[in-house]
Amino acid sequence: MSLLEVSDLWAGYGKLQVLFNVSFSLEGGELLAVVGPNGSGKSTLLKAIFGLATIHSGKVVLEGRDITRLKPHERAKLGMAYLPQLGNVFERLTVRENLKMAGYTLEGEEFEERLREALEFLPEVRRMLDRRVWTLSGGERQMVAMAMALIRRPKVIMFDEPTATLAPKVAEQVLSKVVELSERGLGVILVEQNAKRALEVSERALLLVAGRQVFLGPSKELLNNPELSKMYLGVSG
Repeated sequence: MSLLEVSDLWAGYGKLQVLFNVSFSLEGGELLAVVGPNGSGKSTLLKAIFGLATIHSGKVVLEGRDITRLKPHERAKLGMAYLPQLGNVFERLTVRENLKMAGYTLEGEEFEERLREALEFLPEVRRMLDRRVWTLSGGERQMVAMAMALIRRPKVIMFDEPTATLAPKVAEQVLSKVVELSERGLGVILVEQNAKRALEVSERALLLVAGRQVFLGPSKELLNNPELSKMYLGVSG
């Protein structure tokens, strides 16, 4: 049994259809890159899995449990985390307050234990605890959002373009943490603007074009497919 299974998914927003018959599975410790041209439905796929888009038909199954009709907060309680590109932190609060918001359902000792775990994984965040989030750089905000997600101890974590607008060096730091999460046993789904880099760091890839699944398989196979990579990803050589 896979950690996450998405079967015959048709989804969109209200009556608007964006995704057509998408299917894939995700194992613990696996990093799956979702790539494709702009407007191909990559973000909609993550939102559908997390319950933020309309699922017209198909199933989303987490650890054998059908969660297709559950609310986002119910999915989060079962071990799913979703980090959108924007709006993933509370800008006017301090970093410490953001982390407390992420663990608001936890008792004191349990929260402190999970906070320690998150800060051990992201020691950069410890130095920012008393700063207000609006003063942080884009890369620092991504680290805070990641720490908030880790406090909930997710089994599946989905990233929607975590390196958008970041300087190359900072983008690499963020991506290295994303990879490390999969190495620690989490199932990771990555939507990334830099398709070539996403394919280089992931085991498997899902290529979406106009909401339809064009490829699902080893990332290296897609990266080395000149027709697909050049036509849909702008990757050559």
